Amino acid sequence: MPSLYSGFFDLPWWGYVLAGLALTHVTIAGVTIFLHRYQTHGALEMHPIASHFFRLWLWLTTGMRTKEWVAVHRKHHAKCETVDDPHSPKIYGINRVLWTGVLLYVTESSKPETTERYGHGTPDDWLERNVYSKHVISGLTLMALTDLILFGYVPGTLIFLAQIAWIPFWAAGVINGVGHWFGYRNSPTEDVSTNMAPWGILIGGEELHNNHHAFPTSAKFSLKWYEFDLGWVYLRIMSALGLARIKHLAPVPKFVPARPVADEATLRAVVKNRYHVLASYEKALRRVGDAEARAMHAMRDELVSLWERSMATREQLVARLQDWCHRAESSGVLPLAEFSQRLRCYA
Repeated sequence: MPSLYSGFFDLPWWGYVLAGLALTHVTIAGVTIFLHRYQTHGALEMHPIASHFFRLWLWLTTGMRTKEWVAVHRKHHAKCETVDDPHSPKIYGINRVLWTGVLLYVTESSKPETTERYGHGTPDDWLERNVYSKHVISGLTLMALTDLILFGYVPGTLIFLAQIAWIPFWAAGVINGVGHWFGYRNSPTEDVSTNMAPWGILIGGEELHNNHHAFPTSAKFSLKWYEFDLGWVYLRIMSALGLARIKHLAPVPKFVPARPVADEATLRAVVKNRYHVLASYEKALRRVGDAEARAMHAMRDELVSLWERSMATREQLVARLQDWCHRAESSGVLPLAEFSQRLRCYA
């Protein structure tokens, strides 16, 4: 029987700390791999064994329903930084999202219209309907009893409290808050998402939030050589064991000698690598004065229109790209002309 300070495992204080960190990290892995990359964005396929393990673990440690989590996050991407975004610090303020983000999540997840519109494709089997979604408190209760038996009343209680508070703080607060407030940006996405740190260890790679918003369906969040995505390491191991199959990765720009004129292949490559194109354009902008910068900003807006929703045919878009390159290279603005020549190298 567990005592006040020891259960089945009688550990030193730092042993309980390590046990708590290990258990909460399994939950982080479940959120980033199962809920986020797999269920929400379809970046990978997962073996039923791995899928059911994460569903069971998240039922025990978070009380979150898969359909609700997926729906809220998909709506976040669809309505990012608008009044309809469930948890944008641009709308609600950083303090509200950081410290009470879980309340914003609960409010949005309780809306039937959100779950019905954005929660499609999530598990709807007997287990989901009759156990995981129906008896949320039962999972948390079972986890609490297990912690008490394994670690004793005091350490077990503290470990359980850490487990149930981990995701509300780190996911609902830090990722949704700090990930749209502070950090660096590799890609000039339409939202204000940031990479909180180049080493995605503590939150399983979710620290690379701007990278994710640039390429939502990519199973790998790191883009630069110095960035590290721990969730990607887990996926590589799972893939080697036959527990996962990677479906999508962020495009890697490829270049060929500059074509005489931009053609349909150039257009496809530019659209596919649009964030790399825009990042290169920002570098060119920093090399010009104020007057030239104003002209380049106007040219940038024209370039962006090539991949925004348009009724133009592919032939019309190619013609627009050719005209854009011609005007850029005859503008007399050297950085703009050089950028246009580089644009004709995308393949």
